[in-house]
Amino acid sequence: MAEKVLMKGNEALAEAALRAGCRHFFGYPITPQTELAAYMAKRMPKIGGTYLQAESEVAAINMVYGASAAGVRVMTSSSSPGISLKGEGISYMVGADLPAVIINVQRGGPGLGGIQPSQADYWQATHASGHGDGHIVVFAPSTVQEMADLAARAFAVGDQYRTPVMILADGMLGQMMEPVVLPEPLADDDLPAKPWAIDGHKNQRPHNTISSLFLAAQQLEDSITSRFERYEQIKAHEQRAETYLTTDADVVLVAYGAAARIARSAVNKARELGIKAGLIRPITLWPYPVDTIESLIPSASAFLVVEMSMGQMIDDVRLVINGRRPVSFFGHTGGVIPTPDEVLVAIQRAHAGEEFRVVPIHSKLTGGAA
Repeated sequence: MAEKVLMKGNEALAEAALRAGCRHFFGYPITPQTELAAYMAKRMPKIGGTYLQAESEVAAINMVYGASAAGVRVMTSSSSPGISLKGEGISYMVGADLPAVIINVQRGGPGLGGIQPSQADYWQATHASGHGDGHIVVFAPSTVQEMADLAARAFAVGDQYRTPVMILADGMLGQMMEPVVLPEPLADDDLPAKPWAIDGHKNQRPHNTISSLFLAAQQLEDSITSRFERYEQIKAHEQRAETYLTTDADVVLVAYGAAARIARSAVNKARELGIKAGLIRPITLWPYPVDTIESLIPSASAFLVVEMSMGQMIDDVRLVINGRRPVSFFGHTGGVIPTPDEVLVAIQRAHAGEEFRVVPIHSKLTGGAA
């Protein structure tokens, strides 16, 4: 049986990435993900890998582009404003069909904001990671164990579909310590072949090129259309969500990441009071786990979305439900973490038939009609 070790979330993710075959890391320090880069700086030289602290986030993501084009497994990490700076490079990678793993350990915003945990980058990750028609796959861990597990999964999905993959965590998960079972290291022979890479053809195959530039409009449309056909395959096969006590749930909570841990505690408290509450925890934020939510609409009377933001994922929940059930919201933002007791009050209101949108006003649970 694999041994459990006590690790910080940032470091567990970094070690899991190394074990998944990542040998190249380019980044720039920013709280609360700096431990991840520091771990890579210590470990990469010992295993023959490359660690480079770039002069900026813009430089780092373009180094990732180059390494991925050469066919290696490569990763970068940052936090909220740093990810904004990487947006152009991420879009170039989407346009060039290049896989890589991008870590966002979120902090509060907008602007420099603060260094406390936040989930206010949901829109950016799922709907605006870069310019143009395109998506990236987005995973949302909720435990240190999942930080490690999803790191390995992210590399596999990226290579399979030739797409960038983001792990969207937050400062709470990055900084907390929990027991974790690390994945077994992959051997070089276990890594997938990449015949499309620009790694030297040795006169044994056609010359490869990597580019996101298409000067002819029809050629660009054909490229995007082909990519969106691949996105449909991702939607069909890569949706992931966890359900908790949803079989008989009357009020279904939807929460991801650290907020889901809080929502789960509130569900338990509601059950103790006789309220049949349950929880859907999206693990993939793109593709969004539409099928899981859809399956519970007939049996639920209300949905409650809990986020550490002013309300962003709620838009995707409402799109799925499409007016068939009331959808309410409770959240804090700016690094303020909701409490299970606050969420419990929101569950009680949803159970009573109210539809509301509660945003923090002087840290009190208040709200009006949606």
